[in-house]
Amino acid sequence: MSDLRLVVADDQASIREALAMMLDMTPGLSVVATAGNGEEAVAMAAEHQPDVVLMDLRMPKLDGIAATALITQQFPEIAVVVLTTFDDDDSIVAALGAGARGYLTKQAGREDIARAAVAAAAGQAVLDPAVQARLVAAATGSVSKPSAPGGPTAPKTLPGGLSAREGEVLALIAAGRSNREIAAALFVSEATVKTHVNNIFSKLGVRDRAQAVHYAFTHGLV
Repeated sequence: MSDLRLVVADDQASIREALAMMLDMTPGLSVVATAGNGEEAVAMAAEHQPDVVLMDLRMPKLDGIAATALITQQFPEIAVVVLTTFDDDDSIVAALGAGARGYLTKQAGREDIARAAVAAAAGQAVLDPAVQARLVAAATGSVSKPSAPGGPTAPKTLPGGLSAREGEVLALIAAGRSNREIAAALFVSEATVKTHVNNIFSKLGVRDRAQAVHYAFTHGLV
């Protein structure tokens, strides 16, 4: 099996070079190019057609959000994993809404980054534990909202013809939960969760969890 091919984008040369060297020495990974800004990241993605781009968010010329959107639109087969110091809600939502399949903070170790790259290349959504916690908190209020202070809750109209339960499942998928974890959170069986997941994919016209996460963020479900 050939190595997973990576592009590393970070505007700080010391971080970029250290990260590239560290990952290039990791079995199964090969860094084919580096980029110091968003424009270079898009250019390197086009030139080298890597499996994964590790993307910083705050970069000159073109920021990581815009670069992620361009790469995922022009080269949907390339997975983007954000690697940044920022874990605020706006940055997370913007990055995942732009099509990133993963979001890690720079506190992540080499093994965490390597696992995230492999998972993202396989179409899986990968989130830093701190990011997951934020999204789980957001997910708890994503499907229903109060109709009036102290009054009953009114169901939120969901896109794609999703039911309220399917909206809950999708929000938890976006929060990085596995089927087993979703089953435990909703007090249902894994088989029931699998049925909901299949229905979600069918209704939204998506192929995998990464595309479902992208849909959830672009349509305001989390």
